[in-house]
Amino acid sequence: MQTTQLRDMVIDKINSISDREYLKALNKILHMRQAPGDIYYLNEKQKDVIRQGQQQVAGGEYISNQELEKEEDEWLNE
Repeated sequence: MQTTQLRDMVIDKINSISDREYLKALNKILHMRQAPGDIYYLNEKQKDVIRQGQQQVAGGEYISNQELEKEEDEWLNE
């Protein structure tokens, strides 16, 4: 199936939906899709969390993915 056919099918299905909450959920999903190069706007809380994470990394407060997987395995086997 080609992209245009699939898109037309999706549009037809969306046009047949009358449930407002369902449409709101679909709208939210569609807005979450961002193309490469899109600009993301963050609120102050999000910026603070990123700054905190950067400070933790700079201070050596992190573990490798391998170490994390080992900890998870140990936790799951308890």
